[in-house]
Amino acid sequence: MQRSQCCAAAKRPSQHCLEKVETKQIIVADKKQACERRGADLTSASVGDLFIFHESGNTAFPSQCEAAIVLSKLATYSALMSKPSHSPMVAVAFMLSATAFIAATMILAKTLGTDTLGPALHPLQISQGRFLFAFLGILSVAAVVRPTFTTRHWPLHLGRTFCGWCGVTLMFAAVAFIPLPDATAISFLNPVFGMLLAIPLLGERVGKWRWCAAFMALAGALILLRPGQGTFQLAGLLALAAAIILGLELIFIKKLADREPPFQILLTNNALGLCIATLAVLPFWIMPTLAQWGALISLGLLMAAAQACFVNAMARADASFITPFSYITLLFAVLYDAVIFAAYPDATSWLGAAIIICGAALLAWREAKAHRAMRKTRA
Repeated sequence: MQRSQCCAAAKRPSQHCLEKVETKQIIVADKKQACERRGADLTSASVGDLFIFHESGNTAFPSQCEAAIVLSKLATYSALMSKPSHSPMVAVAFMLSATAFIAATMILAKTLGTDTLGPALHPLQISQGRFLFAFLGILSVAAVVRPTFTTRHWPLHLGRTFCGWCGVTLMFAAVAFIPLPDATAISFLNPVFGMLLAIPLLGERVGKWRWCAAFMALAGALILLRPGQGTFQLAGLLALAAAIILGLELIFIKKLADREPPFQILLTNNALGLCIATLAVLPFWIMPTLAQWGALISLGLLMAAAQACFVNAMARADASFITPFSYITLLFAVLYDAVIFAAYPDATSWLGAAIIICGAALLAWREAKAHRAMRKTRA
Protein backbone atom coordinates (compact mmCIF):
# COMPACT_ATOMS: atom_id res chain seq x y z
CA MET A 1 0.00 0.00 0.00
CA GLN A 2 2.74 2.40 0.93
CA ARG A 3 4.66 1.59 -2.26
CA SER A 4 1.61 2.26 -4.46
CA GLN A 5 1.12 5.61 -2.75
CA CYS A 6 4.72 6.52 -3.45
CA CYS A 7 4.32 5.58 -7.11
CA ALA A 8 1.16 7.61 -7.37
CA ALA A 9 2.93 10.56 -5.78
CA ALA A 10 5.76 10.21 -8.27
CA LYS A 11 3.27 10.34 -11.19
CA ARG A 12 1.40 13.33 -9.74
CA PRO A 13 4.07 15.61 -8.28
CA SER A 14 2.98 18.51 -6.16
CA GLN A 15 3.74 22.06 -7.19
CA HIS A 16 6.06 22.34 -4.18
CA CYS A 17 8.14 19.34 -5.33
CA LEU A 18 8.42 20.65 -8.87
CA GLU A 19 9.59 24.02 -7.55
CA LYS A 20 12.29 22.25 -5.50
CA VAL A 21 13.54 20.40 -8.60
CA GLU A 22 13.56 23.62 -10.60
CA THR A 23 15.47 25.38 -7.83
CA LYS A 24 18.08 22.59 -7.75
CA GLN A 25 18.48 22.88 -11.53
CA ILE A 26 19.08 26.62 -11.26
CA ILE A 27 21.68 26.09 -8.52
CA VAL A 28 23.48 23.48 -10.60
CA ALA A 29 23.44 25.74 -13.66
CA ASP A 30 24.85 28.64 -11.65
CA LYS A 31 27.64 26.43 -10.24
CA LYS A 32 28.48 25.13 -13.72
CA GLN A 33 28.71 28.63 -15.19
CA ALA A 34 30.83 29.87 -12.28
CA CYS A 35 33.26 26.98 -12.62
CA GLU A 36 33.50 27.41 -16.37
CA ARG A 37 34.36 31.08 -15.87
CA ARG A 38 37.22 29.98 -13.60
CA GLY A 39 38.42 27.55 -16.25
CA ALA A 40 37.55 24.50 -14.17
CA ASP A 41 37.72 21.07 -15.74
CA LEU A 42 34.29 19.56 -16.28
CA THR A 43 33.53 16.17 -17.80
CA SER A 44 30.55 15.60 -20.06
CA ALA A 45 29.51 12.61 -17.98
CA SER A 46 29.15 14.63 -14.80
CA VAL A 47 27.26 17.35 -16.62
CA GLY A 48 24.94 14.73 -18.11
CA ASP A 49 24.24 13.27 -14.69
CA LEU A 50 23.66 16.63 -13.06
CA PHE A 51 21.25 17.78 -15.76
CA ILE A 52 19.45 14.47 -16.20
CA PHE A 53 15.98 15.90 -15.59
CA HIS A 54 16.45 19.07 -17.59
CA GLU A 55 17.92 17.32 -20.66
CA SER A 56 15.48 14.41 -20.73
CA GLY A 57 12.45 16.62 -20.57
CA ASN A 58 10.81 14.15 -18.20
CA THR A 59 8.13 15.90 -16.16
CA ALA A 60 7.77 13.06 -13.67
CA PHE A 61 9.19 13.75 -10.24
CA PRO A 62 12.28 11.56 -9.62
CA SER A 63 12.30 8.87 -7.03
CA GLN A 64 14.11 9.34 -3.74
CA CYS A 65 16.94 7.13 -4.99
CA GLU A 66 17.38 9.18 -8.17
CA ALA A 67 17.26 12.43 -6.22
CA ALA A 68 19.91 11.14 -3.82
CA ILE A 69 22.19 10.25 -6.74
CA VAL A 70 21.83 13.72 -8.24
CA LEU A 71 22.48 15.46 -4.93
CA SER A 72 25.51 13.21 -4.36
CA LYS A 73 26.83 14.12 -7.80
CA LEU A 74 26.32 17.79 -7.04
CA ALA A 75 28.19 17.53 -3.76
CA THR A 76 31.08 15.63 -5.37
CA TYR A 77 31.19 18.08 -8.26
CA SER A 78 31.32 21.07 -5.92
CA ALA A 79 34.10 19.49 -3.87
CA LEU A 80 36.23 18.73 -6.92
CA MET A 81 35.77 22.13 -8.51
CA SER A 82 36.31 24.21 -5.38
CA LYS A 83 39.72 25.64 -4.49
CA PRO A 84 41.65 23.54 -1.93
CA SER A 85 41.15 24.83 1.60
CA HIS A 86 43.99 26.52 3.48
CA SER A 87 45.64 23.67 5.37
CA PRO A 88 49.30 24.24 6.31
CA MET A 89 49.87 20.76 7.74
CA VAL A 90 48.51 19.07 4.63
CA ALA A 91 50.67 21.41 2.55
CA VAL A 92 53.76 20.36 4.53
CA ALA A 93 52.91 16.69 3.92
CA PHE A 94 52.61 17.32 0.19
CA MET A 95 55.87 19.28 0.09
CA LEU A 96 57.80 16.64 2.05
CA SER A 97 56.49 14.02 -0.36
CA ALA A 98 57.58 16.18 -3.30
CA THR A 99 61.11 16.58 -1.88
CA ALA A 100 61.43 12.84 -1.32
CA PHE A 101 60.25 12.14 -4.88
CA ILE A 102 62.58 14.74 -6.44
CA ALA A 103 65.61 13.40 -4.60
CA ALA A 104 64.57 9.88 -5.65
CA THR A 105 64.54 10.91 -9.32
CA MET A 106 68.06 12.26 -8.93
CA ILE A 107 69.37 9.07 -7.34
CA LEU A 108 67.65 6.99 -10.03
CA ALA A 109 69.33 9.12 -12.70
CA LYS A 110 72.65 8.49 -10.99
CA THR A 111 72.14 4.72 -10.90
CA LEU A 112 71.18 4.74 -14.58
CA GLY A 113 74.17 6.92 -15.52
CA THR A 114 76.61 4.54 -13.83
CA ASP A 115 77.07 0.78 -14.08
CA THR A 116 74.99 0.08 -10.96
CA LEU A 117 72.08 -1.61 -12.79
CA GLY A 118 73.86 -2.51 -16.02
CA PRO A 119 75.81 -0.67 -18.74
CA ALA A 120 75.64 3.07 -18.09
CA LEU A 121 72.92 4.79 -20.11
CA HIS A 122 73.57 8.04 -21.96
CA PRO A 123 72.04 11.11 -20.24
CA LEU A 124 69.90 11.66 -23.36
CA GLN A 125 68.38 8.21 -22.91
CA ILE A 126 67.71 8.84 -19.24
CA SER A 127 65.90 12.10 -19.98
CA GLN A 128 63.94 10.39 -22.78
CA GLY A 129 62.75 7.76 -20.31
CA ARG A 130 61.85 10.48 -17.84
CA PHE A 131 59.62 12.26 -20.40
CA LEU A 132 58.17 9.02 -21.79
CA PHE A 133 56.88 7.57 -18.56
CA ALA A 134 55.94 10.92 -17.05
CA PHE A 135 53.83 11.61 -20.14
CA LEU A 136 52.16 8.20 -19.94
CA GLY A 137 51.36 8.77 -16.27
CA ILE A 138 49.91 12.24 -16.86
CA LEU A 139 48.00 11.01 -19.93
CA SER A 140 46.41 8.28 -17.80
CA VAL A 141 45.23 10.92 -15.34
CA ALA A 142 43.89 13.03 -18.22
CA ALA A 143 41.91 10.04 -19.52
CA VAL A 144 40.14 9.79 -16.15
CA VAL A 145 39.76 13.48 -15.35
CA ARG A 146 39.06 14.54 -18.97
CA PRO A 147 40.09 18.19 -18.48
CA THR A 148 38.93 21.06 -20.67
CA PHE A 149 41.74 22.55 -22.74
CA THR A 150 42.12 26.13 -23.90
CA THR A 151 44.13 27.65 -26.75
CA ARG A 152 47.79 26.69 -26.56
CA HIS A 153 50.61 29.21 -26.98
CA TRP A 154 52.98 26.99 -28.93
CA PRO A 155 56.05 29.29 -29.10
CA LEU A 156 56.09 29.58 -25.31
CA HIS A 157 55.55 25.84 -24.92
CA LEU A 158 58.40 25.06 -27.30
CA GLY A 159 60.76 27.45 -25.50
CA ARG A 160 59.82 26.14 -22.08
CA THR A 161 60.06 22.48 -23.12
CA PHE A 162 63.41 22.86 -24.89
CA CYS A 163 64.90 24.59 -21.85
CA GLY A 164 63.44 21.96 -19.53
CA TRP A 165 64.78 19.10 -21.64
CA CYS A 166 68.27 20.66 -21.86
CA GLY A 167 68.38 21.44 -18.14
CA VAL A 168 67.21 17.99 -17.06
CA THR A 169 69.63 16.24 -19.41
CA LEU A 170 72.59 18.28 -18.16
CA MET A 171 71.61 17.64 -14.54
CA PHE A 172 71.32 13.89 -15.19
CA ALA A 173 74.80 14.00 -16.75
CA ALA A 174 76.19 15.86 -13.74
CA VAL A 175 74.82 13.55 -11.02
CA ALA A 176 76.71 10.60 -12.50
CA PHE A 177 80.05 12.26 -11.67
CA ILE A 178 79.58 14.52 -8.63
CA PRO A 179 78.04 13.85 -5.21
CA LEU A 180 74.26 13.94 -5.32
CA PRO A 181 73.99 16.54 -2.50
CA ASP A 182 76.25 18.90 -4.50
CA ALA A 183 74.10 18.59 -7.62
CA THR A 184 70.94 19.04 -5.56
CA ALA A 185 72.29 22.17 -3.87
CA ILE A 186 73.32 23.68 -7.22
CA SER A 187 69.79 23.01 -8.51
CA PHE A 188 68.52 25.44 -5.84
CA LEU A 189 70.06 28.20 -7.99
CA ASN A 190 67.19 27.86 -10.51
CA PRO A 191 65.06 30.65 -9.00
CA VAL A 192 68.13 32.86 -8.58
CA PHE A 193 68.99 32.61 -12.27
CA GLY A 194 65.31 33.02 -13.06
CA MET A 195 65.34 36.32 -11.16
CA LEU A 196 68.47 37.52 -12.96
CA LEU A 197 67.08 36.59 -16.38
CA ALA A 198 63.78 38.30 -15.60
CA ILE A 199 65.58 41.67 -15.61
CA PRO A 200 66.31 41.77 -19.37
CA LEU A 201 63.54 39.40 -20.53
CA LEU A 202 60.59 40.60 -18.43
CA GLY A 203 61.76 44.08 -17.50
CA GLU A 204 61.50 43.34 -13.78
CA ARG A 205 63.25 45.53 -11.23
CA VAL A 206 65.47 43.89 -8.63
CA GLY A 207 66.08 45.48 -5.25
CA LYS A 208 69.13 45.28 -3.01
CA TRP A 209 67.81 42.33 -0.98
CA ARG A 210 67.32 40.23 -4.10
CA TRP A 211 70.80 41.13 -5.34
CA CYS A 212 72.19 40.13 -1.95
CA ALA A 213 70.37 36.78 -2.15
CA ALA A 214 71.70 36.20 -5.67
CA PHE A 215 75.32 36.90 -4.75
CA MET A 216 75.03 34.73 -1.65
CA ALA A 217 73.68 31.77 -3.62
CA LEU A 218 76.30 32.18 -6.35
CA ALA A 219 79.04 32.24 -3.72
CA GLY A 220 77.75 28.93 -2.38
CA ALA A 221 77.82 27.47 -5.90
CA LEU A 222 81.40 28.66 -6.33
CA ILE A 223 82.37 26.77 -3.18
CA LEU A 224 80.71 23.59 -4.44
CA LEU A 225 82.61 23.85 -7.73
CA ARG A 226 85.82 23.61 -5.64
CA PRO A 227 88.07 26.04 -7.53
CA GLY A 228 90.75 25.58 -4.86
CA GLN A 229 91.58 22.16 -6.30
CA GLY A 230 93.23 23.85 -9.29
CA THR A 231 90.30 23.73 -11.63
CA PHE A 232 86.53 23.69 -11.65
CA GLN A 233 84.86 20.31 -11.74
CA LEU A 234 83.53 19.74 -15.25
CA ALA A 235 80.50 17.89 -13.90
CA GLY A 236 79.88 20.77 -11.49
CA LEU A 237 79.87 23.15 -14.44
CA LEU A 238 77.29 20.90 -16.12
CA ALA A 239 75.09 21.22 -13.03
CA LEU A 240 75.60 24.99 -13.03
CA ALA A 241 74.65 25.18 -16.72
CA ALA A 242 71.56 23.11 -15.95
CA ALA A 243 70.57 25.59 -13.23
CA ILE A 244 70.98 28.52 -15.63
CA ILE A 245 68.88 26.87 -18.35
CA LEU A 246 66.19 25.79 -15.86
CA GLY A 247 66.17 29.38 -14.61
CA LEU A 248 65.37 30.45 -18.17
CA GLU A 249 62.59 27.86 -18.18
CA LEU A 250 61.03 29.67 -15.22
CA ILE A 251 60.60 32.74 -17.45
CA PHE A 252 58.55 30.73 -19.93
CA ILE A 253 56.57 29.12 -17.09
CA LYS A 254 55.76 32.54 -15.67
CA LYS A 255 54.43 33.68 -19.06
CA LEU A 256 52.43 30.49 -19.58
CA ALA A 257 50.93 30.50 -16.08
CA ASP A 258 48.89 33.60 -16.87
CA ARG A 259 47.56 32.16 -20.13
CA GLU A 260 46.80 28.45 -19.65
CA PRO A 261 45.67 26.08 -16.85
CA PRO A 262 48.42 24.16 -15.01
CA PHE A 263 47.35 20.67 -16.10
CA GLN A 264 47.36 21.71 -19.76
CA ILE A 265 50.85 23.17 -19.37
CA LEU A 266 52.08 19.99 -17.70
CA LEU A 267 50.61 17.65 -20.32
CA THR A 268 51.80 19.75 -23.26
CA ASN A 269 55.29 20.09 -21.78
CA ASN A 270 55.74 16.36 -21.34
CA ALA A 271 54.32 15.58 -24.80
CA LEU A 272 56.68 18.01 -26.53
CA GLY A 273 59.57 16.95 -24.30
CA LEU A 274 58.99 13.34 -25.30
CA CYS A 275 59.18 14.26 -29.01
CA ILE A 276 62.41 16.27 -28.57
CA ALA A 277 64.04 13.67 -26.31
CA THR A 278 63.14 10.79 -28.65
CA LEU A 279 64.71 12.49 -31.68
CA ALA A 280 67.85 13.38 -29.70
CA VAL A 281 68.40 9.91 -28.25
CA LEU A 282 68.21 7.91 -31.51
CA PRO A 283 72.01 7.76 -32.11
CA PHE A 284 72.71 6.82 -28.45
CA TRP A 285 69.84 4.51 -27.52
CA ILE A 286 70.70 1.03 -26.27
CA MET A 287 68.49 -1.71 -24.88
CA PRO A 288 68.22 -1.23 -21.10
CA THR A 289 68.37 -4.16 -18.71
CA LEU A 290 65.24 -5.22 -16.88
CA ALA A 291 66.37 -3.36 -13.77
CA GLN A 292 67.06 -0.24 -15.82
CA TRP A 293 63.57 -0.40 -17.36
CA GLY A 294 62.17 -0.44 -13.84
CA ALA A 295 64.33 2.54 -12.87
CA LEU A 296 63.27 4.49 -15.98
CA ILE A 297 59.58 3.84 -15.28
CA SER A 298 60.02 4.85 -11.64
CA LEU A 299 61.93 7.98 -12.68
CA GLY A 300 59.13 9.21 -14.95
CA LEU A 301 56.29 8.41 -12.55
CA LEU A 302 58.10 9.90 -9.55
CA MET A 303 58.78 13.10 -11.49
CA ALA A 304 55.07 13.41 -12.34
CA ALA A 305 54.12 12.66 -8.72
CA ALA A 306 56.59 15.26 -7.44
CA GLN A 307 55.07 17.92 -9.70
CA ALA A 308 51.55 17.03 -8.51
CA CYS A 309 52.57 17.15 -4.84
CA PHE A 310 54.33 20.48 -5.32
CA VAL A 311 51.28 22.09 -6.96
CA ASN A 312 49.01 20.78 -4.19
CA ALA A 313 51.36 22.06 -1.50
CA MET A 314 51.48 25.57 -3.00
CA ALA A 315 47.68 25.61 -3.29
CA ARG A 316 47.15 24.88 0.41
CA ALA A 317 49.55 27.30 2.11
CA ASP A 318 51.33 30.61 1.59
CA ALA A 319 54.53 30.41 -0.42
CA SER A 320 56.51 32.09 2.35
CA PHE A 321 55.49 29.27 4.71
CA ILE A 322 55.86 26.25 2.45
CA THR A 323 58.88 27.13 0.26
CA PRO A 324 61.56 26.56 2.98
CA PHE A 325 60.43 22.93 3.28
CA SER A 326 61.52 22.34 -0.32
CA TYR A 327 65.16 22.51 0.83
CA ILE A 328 64.66 19.22 2.67
CA THR A 329 65.36 17.72 -0.77
CA LEU A 330 69.02 18.07 0.18
CA LEU A 331 68.58 15.86 3.25
CA PHE A 332 66.88 13.15 1.19
CA ALA A 333 69.68 13.41 -1.37
CA VAL A 334 72.29 12.90 1.38
CA LEU A 335 70.33 9.92 2.72
CA TYR A 336 69.89 8.23 -0.66
CA ASP A 337 73.51 8.80 -1.69
CA ALA A 338 74.74 7.35 1.60
CA VAL A 339 72.49 4.28 1.49
CA ILE A 340 72.99 3.37 -2.18
CA PHE A 341 76.50 4.61 -2.99
CA ALA A 342 78.01 4.92 0.54
CA ALA A 343 78.93 8.51 -0.36
CA TYR A 344 78.91 11.17 2.33
CA PRO A 345 79.19 14.96 1.90
CA ASP A 346 82.34 16.62 3.18
CA ALA A 347 82.66 19.94 4.97
CA THR A 348 82.97 21.84 1.69
CA SER A 349 79.69 20.35 0.45
CA TRP A 350 77.86 21.30 3.65
CA LEU A 351 79.25 24.84 3.59
CA GLY A 352 78.37 25.48 -0.05
CA ALA A 353 74.91 23.97 0.33
CA ALA A 354 74.19 26.02 3.46
CA ILE A 355 75.13 29.28 1.72
CA ILE A 356 73.01 28.45 -1.34
CA ILE A 357 70.01 27.58 0.83
CA CYS A 358 70.37 30.82 2.79
CA GLY A 359 70.47 32.82 -0.44
CA ALA A 360 67.50 30.99 -1.95
CA ALA A 361 65.52 31.32 1.30
CA LEU A 362 66.22 35.06 1.42
CA LEU A 363 64.99 35.39 -2.16
CA ALA A 364 61.81 33.41 -1.36
CA TRP A 365 61.17 35.62 1.68
CA ARG A 366 61.49 38.82 -0.35
CA GLU A 367 59.24 37.43 -3.10
CA ALA A 368 56.57 36.52 -0.54
CA LYS A 369 56.81 39.94 1.11
CA ALA A 370 56.46 41.71 -2.26
CA HIS A 371 53.46 39.52 -3.12
CA ARG A 372 51.72 40.36 0.16
CA ALA A 373 52.34 44.07 -0.41
CA MET A 374 50.87 43.82 -3.90
CA ARG A 375 47.75 42.10 -2.59
CA LYS A 376 47.24 44.81 0.04
CA THR A 377 47.61 47.50 -2.63
CA ARG A 378 44.99 45.84 -4.83
CA ALA A 379 42.63 45.42 -1.85
